[in-house]
Amino acid sequence: QVQLVESGGGLVQAGGSLRLSCAASGRTFSNYAMGWFRQAPGKEREFVAGISWSGGSSYHADSVKGRFTISRDNAKNTVYLQMNSLKPEDTAVYYCAAVRMFHSEYVGIGEVDYDYWGQGTQVTVSS
Repeated sequence: QVQLVESGGGLVQAGGSLRLSCAASGRTFSNYAMGWFRQAPGKEREFVAGISWSGGSSYHADSVKGRFTISRDNAKNTVYLQMNSLKPEDTAVYYCAAVRMFHSEYVGIGEVDYDYWGQGTQVTVSS
């Protein structure tokens, strides 16, 4: 099993930036593809970004493309989500997710693609 702990959320004004971190423990982090999802009040959880365990492939949802960037540091067992030009509609609880994958370039884009989830971190963007 792998345990995931998110951090870095908070309150920010529209146009501002935040960097979320997700620290993993328990298994060999470098064998896990990672993803970020978010859930706004009254809405379903949605995919934000995913990255392969090699770090060589990534995918971002259209709603965040050009503003958010997913990255990872396998030496630190951590995946990041850099969020720039934040909008009020980005307000949500952000979740980190992981799945063990043999294919080094696999990127999951759906909830069903992931086996492990963190507890989430709140991001609030004020207008």
